[in-house]
Amino acid sequence: MRIDVPEGTDPLTHVWGRMVPGIGPAAAGFAQSVYEHGTLGLREFEAARLRIAQLNGCLFCQDWRTERDGVTVEDAFADAVTDWHTTEAFDERTRLAAEYAERFALDHHGLDDEFWTRFKTVYTDREVVELTMCLGSWIAFGRLNRVLGLDEACVLPGHLSSR
Repeated sequence: MRIDVPEGTDPLTHVWGRMVPGIGPAAAGFAQSVYEHGTLGLREFEAARLRIAQLNGCLFCQDWRTERDGVTVEDAFADAVTDWHTTEAFDERTRLAAEYAERFALDHHGLDDEFWTRFKTVYTDREVVELTMCLGSWIAFGRLNRVLGLDEACVLPGHLSSR
């Protein structure tokens, strides 16, 4: 990790809850709201979330799978997200969610009229705003975790062997 965390203290709790008390808990609340109050379907939500996780390089975020009512995406879903351009595993909404996530993260100035025409044929304005807020959360907080090394201290079992 790139910051000092007191011995015996959970790094996530320390950084997100204690280090900057005027900001950390509010940021954690925003990050949690994306999961608690989101209305997007699980597949498009996870396609966008996982694409950001892959681009951020956050180990914890890449291992995480959102669960809704006991349901998660299939094991091969992350590979399909990587290959969102060509995979046959995605419907149009899911493919566009992955595309939007990638373009939002890497080339937001390149989101042209052609993209918006395609995007808005399957997403409502409300869904566009919701997904955009989710993307902002995942980019900011996934990168915070990765840059500070928190993702290495708090990884799920899938990446333990790669450390």
